[in-house]
Amino acid sequence: MAIIEVEHLTKEFDGLTAVNDLNLEIADGEFFGLLGPNGAGKTTTLLMLTTLLRPTRGTARVNGFDLVRQPRQVRNAIGIVFQDPSSDDTLTGYENLKLHGMLYHMPAALREQRIREVLALVDLTDRKDQIVKHYSGGMRRRLELARGLMHRPRVLFLDEPTLGLDPQSREHIWTYVERLVVEANITVVLTTHYMEEADRLCGRLAIIDHGRIVALDSPANLKRVVGGDIVTLGVQAPDLAAVTALGFVDEIDHQDGVVKLTVRDAKVRLPRILQAIGAVDWVEVHPATLEDVFLHYTGHEIRDAGEEGGWAERTMRYRSATK
Repeated sequence: MAIIEVEHLTKEFDGLTAVNDLNLEIADGEFFGLLGPNGAGKTTTLLMLTTLLRPTRGTARVNGFDLVRQPRQVRNAIGIVFQDPSSDDTLTGYENLKLHGMLYHMPAALREQRIREVLALVDLTDRKDQIVKHYSGGMRRRLELARGLMHRPRVLFLDEPTLGLDPQSREHIWTYVERLVVEANITVVLTTHYMEEADRLCGRLAIIDHGRIVALDSPANLKRVVGGDIVTLGVQAPDLAAVTALGFVDEIDHQDGVVKLTVRDAKVRLPRILQAIGAVDWVEVHPATLEDVFLHYTGHEIRDAGEEGGWAERTMRYRSATK
């Protein structure tokens, strides 16, 4: 059963098509990844699915509710963890959660029960009375997760939730997320520039480029499309004709003294490649990764940094553009 249904969703800004005739279904309980380079339409898609931006054309339903005609019901069914911290750092963790519960008109008894539950889920019970500005970055993200879960959403949108965190904090965040997906029985839609996160967490991925979905499948199946191993060589004057003539090299990319080859059974065939290509400064061999998939479908690597400006800043910019 699909909990998110997108049909011909389109968003235009002053003649620029940011999202172009998007069609997508996300199943109830799925952990779904939305990947794309800066400016590809990924953020605009999320803004529409969370009712923060009105589509130009097309329709979408979240938990059975129409984005345009039933925005309040959609908002009640979703939680959002922003890329940028959005909790009030002059309040305690507990006070932030209480405020969130009041905004959702939760009865006092239920609100207190949920606060206890989500604090325990993210291991912040002992820090609930500490002012948020004294939290570490990882603690603040865990508080954001707790707040996003307060009203028990059917769908949780995570916009670059680990951007800027150290590896240990990132690992802790994903441990919590993986646990809550099972315990809270929710659907997660994730955007990330960390390909290893998408590979580990997501059952399916959509890669968006120029406003369209260019690939949609499981990480394993997407990597099979690339096929073989990736051989990267530093070569100033490569003999690409000789490499092509080998017959077992499926793809060749040559830029700025670096040659990247997609090769079947590279470990066995590497000596023949080295003999054919010419003088080599260095060489690396690895199985196909999601980075290679991304390069295959978009023609460039995904950037390590997030898009310019946070979600709140981009939302204000988009709203201004539609006035």
